[in-house]
Amino acid sequence: MSSAARSPEADLTACDREPIHRPGTLQPHGFLLALHGAERRIVQASANVPAGPDAVLGLELDAAFPEIAAALAAAPVEAGTGARHLRTLTLATAGKARAYDLAVHRSGDLTLVEMEEADASGPAGGLDALSSRLDAFVEGLLAAPTVAELCRLLAVEIRHATGFDRALVYRFDRDWHGTVVAEDGNGVLPSYLDLRFPASDIPAQARELYRRNRLRIIPDAGYAPVPIVPALTPGTEAPLDLSQSVLRSVSPVHVAYMRNMGTQASMSVSILVDGALWGLISCHDHAPRRVPLPARNACDFLTRIFALQLAARERGAEAEQRLRLGAIAQRLLGAMAETEDFHDGLLARPDDLLALTEAGGAAIVTAGTCRLVGRTPPEAAVRDIYRWLSARHGGEEVYATEALAEAHAPAAACTETASGLLAIAVSQRYASYVLWFRPEAVRTVKWGGNPTKAATPDPAGGPARLHPRTSFETWKETVQGRALPWSLPEIDTAKDLRAAILGIVLRRAEEMAALSVELQRSNKELEAFSYSVSHDLRAPFRHIVGYAELLRTRDGANLSEKGRHYLDTLVEAAFSAGTLVDNLLAFSQMGRNALKRIDLDMNLIVEEVRRKAMRDVAPERRVQWRIGPLGRVRADPMMLRLVVENLLSNALKYTRGEPETVIEVAREPDRDGEAAFFVRDNGVGFDMAYVGKLFGVFQRLHRTEEFEGTGIGLANVRRIVERHGGRTSAQGELGRGATFRFTLPLCA
Repeated sequence: MSSAARSPEADLTACDREPIHRPGTLQPHGFLLALHGAERRIVQASANVPAGPDAVLGLELDAAFPEIAAALAAAPVEAGTGARHLRTLTLATAGKARAYDLAVHRSGDLTLVEMEEADASGPAGGLDALSSRLDAFVEGLLAAPTVAELCRLLAVEIRHATGFDRALVYRFDRDWHGTVVAEDGNGVLPSYLDLRFPASDIPAQARELYRRNRLRIIPDAGYAPVPIVPALTPGTEAPLDLSQSVLRSVSPVHVAYMRNMGTQASMSVSILVDGALWGLISCHDHAPRRVPLPARNACDFLTRIFALQLAARERGAEAEQRLRLGAIAQRLLGAMAETEDFHDGLLARPDDLLALTEAGGAAIVTAGTCRLVGRTPPEAAVRDIYRWLSARHGGEEVYATEALAEAHAPAAACTETASGLLAIAVSQRYASYVLWFRPEAVRTVKWGGNPTKAATPDPAGGPARLHPRTSFETWKETVQGRALPWSLPEIDTAKDLRAAILGIVLRRAEEMAALSVELQRSNKELEAFSYSVSHDLRAPFRHIVGYAELLRTRDGANLSEKGRHYLDTLVEAAFSAGTLVDNLLAFSQMGRNALKRIDLDMNLIVEEVRRKAMRDVAPERRVQWRIGPLGRVRADPMMLRLVVENLLSNALKYTRGEPETVIEVAREPDRDGEAAFFVRDNGVGFDMAYVGKLFGVFQRLHRTEEFEGTGIGLANVRRIVERHGGRTSAQGELGRGATFRFTLPLCA
């Protein structure tokens, strides 16, 4: 940061508060009249008015100055137009005729008339004197290859029109420091070309006056101020607002500044681009110098022509940059549209991601991920910046700085990669950012004197205030810890990218929401259909079994052996179909019943299910159980019991042919807030090529003749686990057993 910007804020406030638009005095090279009402009664006048203020106060203008009244009658004054030069008048004062340039403007309810003494010794004034050079000037502006050349042409033309020793074109930066970007001089005064001046040299209220009143001249810094009589405006009891005045007295601080600079006369013309203060033309002379008002108005006209060309150049350059960045943004949008996750789309075009903001590095950071591109700080430092952004600037859509370490001190350790930061928040709910980094741009700034201004105590006991520097010798400062500033098109393009990302995310969220609604509707219809079919089919299967048993009891003796076999097959098939319907009914109800989660001891659940399963195991089977400590989970007890029943019964069923059955139930290390379990057996296993079918409804990898079942058990396991927010998986090998894993949320 520049040393000027480090000046204590308290040192500047006294200067900033100075009411320079209401000084209460004028420069003495003219006089002022304040007129009120339609009759134009004189209510205030400067002390140097011909015949004295006492002789004119209270009179109507046409009685005191009929020549001025006639000129005003021919050219009515409108509010808000600023000071206008009407004409040059000759007044008979103190026994001799004297020429004055008449300027008039509005100040609240008053009309202010200013009569500036015309100086025949000054440069020839007005557009007539400049007409021979005007065409060449305009042609030069059109042909100038750079903004620097535009500024040089203006400095040359303004000095020629005014005769000052030196004419400077002075440009403000974002922090209101000013740099002399062009100069023309005769060598009498030292060159200030390329020197920088701190914002404190032209305080905020002075800049506002420059914006509102484009022209100001101080013909002689040694002038004695002329008071306005009375000091307060009748009716308002406030000092007269002289914002638009051409004779307004200036701050004593500014007069001292001029003297310290070695100049006795100065003139400034404001350069406004789209209504904003871009810079100033500042002219100086080593001796007092008068420039007639018409000549000053001509300089203002030239400056406005220059400002139009300047604005066109800057807008053209900005438009070109926006088009180039827009094309890059379109490529990034295309890449994002082709991926499910916009992160992947951005990272698929790393060069474009960096070129979008002319950055050296970039990062996409969320609470769980940090993906880096180009030259960036280490991941730990990027995460620290992310946490700081979330905490200090979480409500901001875009954050940009060229001096990150000044806002976030730990970033001083990574200035080589991240002196500048541009960040966009890409989520409206969660902290998620795209970050761009710029490296440090070490440069030497040449100041016009030491920019650090110390406040000095007021001898009268008032607050400390700034005083003008006494030296303008070149003072060099090495600026470190700052990157090149982010341009407005770069920031706007980042904003547009943010809007596009949010649009993509929102559109996909809406698509997912619509799909979710459709899936819920389809699931409900399927559940209702399954329930209805299952419920309605149970009665016919009961009838088949019932009548088959009656047939066996009453007429079984009359049936042949083949007939009895058919009857047994019929009963077995009916029982199997009934079991299938019951399982289907249970599966359809699985999505209809609300979960009732409680904290459960998994070892108790497993032991209860194990005992029940062993009742149906033949006494001669050898079964070895290996059950580890399983801890606690939060789940619905009825549904969790069904999961364990299905897994343990499957393990017993598919190990039936083994000489010794080994079934292991264990808990794996917790991860990501989940408890992970597995059930492993040494049975027939399965081919991993078909693992995708295992958890589907009616999907079986073994023939019914080998192992009974309906193919719904594992589908129930998956559905229950997913309803709890967990996951299921399986791993197996033919002839070497299978392992089934599932996860459940940890206890709170």
